[in-house]
Amino acid sequence: MADHLDAPGLMSPGMDARIDITDVYAFQKPGNAAKSILMMNVNPLAPSFADEFNSAALYQLSIDTDDDAVADLAFRFTFTPKEAGHQKGKVRMVTGGAAARLSASGDTLIDGAPVSFGSSPVVTDADGYRFFAGLRSDPFFFDLLGFLSFVNGQGFDFTHGDFFADKNVFGMVLEVPNSALGSDPHVGIWSSCAIRRNGKLTQIDRMGRPAINTVFNHGTDKNLFNSITPDQDRTTVTAEGVTFLESFTQTLMALGGYSQDDATGIAEILLPDILTYDYSSSAGFLNGRNLTDDVIDIELNLVTNGGVTGDDAHAHTDLLSVFPYLGNPH
Repeated sequence: MADHLDAPGLMSPGMDARIDITDVYAFQKPGNAAKSILMMNVNPLAPSFADEFNSAALYQLSIDTDDDAVADLAFRFTFTPKEAGHQKGKVRMVTGGAAARLSASGDTLIDGAPVSFGSSPVVTDADGYRFFAGLRSDPFFFDLLGFLSFVNGQGFDFTHGDFFADKNVFGMVLEVPNSALGSDPHVGIWSSCAIRRNGKLTQIDRMGRPAINTVFNHGTDKNLFNSITPDQDRTTVTAEGVTFLESFTQTLMALGGYSQDDATGIAEILLPDILTYDYSSSAGFLNGRNLTDDVIDIELNLVTNGGVTGDDAHAHTDLLSVFPYLGNPH
């Protein structure tokens, strides 16, 4: 999966799907090259596990503008408690060194944005920004059952179709002027979720490119990877006593038959786990990520060195042609 059901504790009692990131997208706004669409989806299989955003959580999209894997800009989303079927969101923006510090602070861009729980998306506009938050159709497409057959040691069996065709998520979609992302169009983007533990904000989940943590990390290393920031990706030591960079290299050698040098080179592209995006281009993945990009086919082909070229799932047909682009919930 992209990142569904991959945050710490989500498969255990007391799980909180509201802070489980499913996917991150970044693409040039259709019809307006001066703006970008940034999207962060959470809560897989919604509303089965949860029917709201976590009012105690900090949801964040971080932007690296100088290629050092450290946030220089952040958009922060927080929500009021859900009462009588209603919930409201706030969008803050913070720049400079404060963007790399875990905090809910920042300049308010949008406040009191209604969360959508029905079929019709409720959109809030303010000073060149546009925001949506709420229940929508999950745009991710993948033959999950075929992948699980590989996990269970039976090889890939991509004959089951798209597991996510009728699934929902809670989406946060922000339309931003490209000028807000900095003068250099080449940026890096990742998402994170944090909650307060013992009075301190603690990062619970994070994601840049799709399927990185899901495919390459195992056991407690998934939790460790989710807890660190991208600038630590290559050097942090895993439970196996090697760095994540070394672990990724070993996986690529095993799955794709790559030489160590080639595998290391690919691992250094995958880490830090950041979605690279050129806002002057409308090209898709690996440049940002469009909702229709078949990222699983691309990544399966890469990881297996052409041994597996893709699954049998295809882009969803319920996507909207206008903001917030996510289809109506099922």
